[in-house]
Amino acid sequence: MAEVLFSHEYFMKAALKEAEKAFHENEVPVGCVIVCNNQIIGKGYNLTEKLNDVTAHAEMQAITAASNYLGAKYLNECTMYVTIEPCVMCAGAIFWSQIGKLVYAASDEKRGFNKVGNLLHPKTELLKGIFEMEASELMKTFFRKIRET
Repeated sequence: MAEVLFSHEYFMKAALKEAEKAFHENEVPVGCVIVCNNQIIGKGYNLTEKLNDVTAHAEMQAITAASNYLGAKYLNECTMYVTIEPCVMCAGAIFWSQIGKLVYAASDEKRGFNKVGNLLHPKTELLKGIFEMEASELMKTFFRKIRET
């Protein structure tokens, strides 16, 4: 049996699959997975339209799932993979959950947390740009589709 290579690319592909679920449900296509010890322990995608809840972002869904899985509110041993740079609200949740590492694919020039400065916990590592083109293209396709309808 071939050994699975767990890498940033491997887990970002899982986050992209979550974003595709959002896309097919007419939600803004953002997907997120949280990993601990090379295992996905939380995942989510935007559900703001379906739940009629502005806080139902992919990151919030994944943080809740991961915290429930671990039975703990702090996720300092975990890595979050998200397809688009988190917004200020999600950056606050990432701060409070003390995520160990945040990896995102594409920047969000309009609503990303970096627009107002680094809001992450001081111990949170940041990596960006993994599958940036794929995540950006999914967003562009979604908004083109919305404008056409």
